[in-house]
Amino acid sequence: MATEEVLLKKSGAASQRIADELSRRILDGHLAPGTRIRQEQIAEEFGVSRLPIREALRILESHGLVTLVASSGAWVSSMNLAECQETYLIRERIEPLALGQAIGNVSDATINRLSQLAEEMENCTVVEDFVELDREFHLLSFRDAGMPTLLEMVERLWNTTQHYRRAYVQLIGSEGLEDTNLEHRLLLAAIRRADNRSGEELLAMHVRKTRIALLDHPEIFDRQR
Repeated sequence: MATEEVLLKKSGAASQRIADELSRRILDGHLAPGTRIRQEQIAEEFGVSRLPIREALRILESHGLVTLVASSGAWVSSMNLAECQETYLIRERIEPLALGQAIGNVSDATINRLSQLAEEMENCTVVEDFVELDREFHLLSFRDAGMPTLLEMVERLWNTTQHYRRAYVQLIGSEGLEDTNLEHRLLLAAIRRADNRSGEELLAMHVRKTRIALLDHPEIFDRQR
């Protein structure tokens, strides 16, 4: 029994390690939407059996990063323009709720980190760095909402749209991000004032702007699928 427990723990640790690495590759764009994930290649790379790989893929599926098809395989999750619009509409409603619940509970240390992130984004010239900083800024601003189910949903939706957000940022370039950086500063000011109403309205507008802008670039979805 003890031996079985040790094996299960090792398998679980391997699954999480694989899931973490594949998650990083998907979120940073090294594995594009629609890419097939071949278990035999992962097994060879990580030196493991198929069992922890299957569990890792289930973890990634629960996070919205991978689509599993019975008796077929696994692919990096992808979406078309209509699916992305639907996802952004959902984000437009639930992220203001998360922020509104978090405002008032945000510590000075978190506000200082948000301020640092806003400054780093303003000085950022590398698209990938901006996307990573932007993700940290927003997910950190929600962290103190005290609603774990909601926050899990928010992060899953961020996972499914991150690739398309990156493609959009690449299109508009650093000059096109001036309005985005200003919006981050306005959001930060609302958080400092513990003004949940203004924060919620600003964030809804912030998400809506990206959703509408993506409508003007359907080629992003043709290229990424």
